Amino acid sequence: MKMPHPVPYQGSKRKLAPVIGRYLPQGISTFYEPFAGSAAMTIYAAHDRRASRFVIADSFEPMVILLQTMVDEPEETANQYEILWKGQRNGDHEYFNSIRDRYNKERHHVDLLYLICRCVKNAIRFNKRGHFTQSVDKRRLGMHPDKMRTAILGVSSILRGRVEFRVGDWLETTADAQLGDFLYMDPPYLGTSVGRDKRYHQQMMQSTLMGGLEDLMQRRVPFALSYDGTTGGRPYGPPLPDSLGLTRLLLHAGPSAQATLVGRKEETVESLYLTPGLAVPSGGLTSPVGRQISLGFSPEAS
Repeated sequence: MKMPHPVPYQGSKRKLAPVIGRYLPQGISTFYEPFAGSAAMTIYAAHDRRASRFVIADSFEPMVILLQTMVDEPEETANQYEILWKGQRNGDHEYFNSIRDRYNKERHHVDLLYLICRCVKNAIRFNKRGHFTQSVDKRRLGMHPDKMRTAILGVSSILRGRVEFRVGDWLETTADAQLGDFLYMDPPYLGTSVGRDKRYHQQMMQSTLMGGLEDLMQRRVPFALSYDGTTGGRPYGPPLPDSLGLTRLLLHAGPSAQATLVGRKEETVESLYLTPGLAVPSGGLTSPVGRQISLGFSPEAS
């Protein structure tokens, strides 16, 4: 079965998942994704049977509810999306605005799915009140209901009965992780969490992140962390300090969707931090702790 991907979330690790997956250890008991977003890495790990059990978590409750209903109530969720999609018409942009207004009042998870699928470049944005603010993409109607149904049913088939859903701060949702488990984390990057361009419903300061990482290492919980990097040579934020003892890989993730959105062509390079002792990929790349490896990546390869 082709790997399903029902939530076309800008910044999703869907295309990078096979590269990141090369560093997952064997025999994972529980795979945690505490900054789940579209849960791209969980879907990848479940599709490739890399773990026995999964925990999908996020502080953004509507997204967690959406993912849970996709797994537990796939037909109903697909039906609700189809009704929304078929209610729109080419050129009728007020329909999108009406669904956006309703979501901002009621926070219904399928309304959120429609907005993600139909908004500009699938790039969701929130204001200080947590309201969805991105505008409609006038060039397309979003994912077709037939394709969405196939993707939702696919996610349900690989995760149902094997996954637990949690809402809350990542330190709380991973508190029971232990040796033998694995965490993949993709928190808001510092460069997109402070200042004017807040792309997430909640921000993350580096000091808070570092405290949590130190705790995980003391508990001997292995993890991979996507954090910082550059777009067009401009850094998202400072790299994590070498004192943490993590290996930093540089993944070439292809053209920046955000730069394309504003008419620029820029390359994105993302950092992947790994705890010591994770499996070396089949290509034989190795790195002492704290050193950097640059890995090429082509979107077509995924």
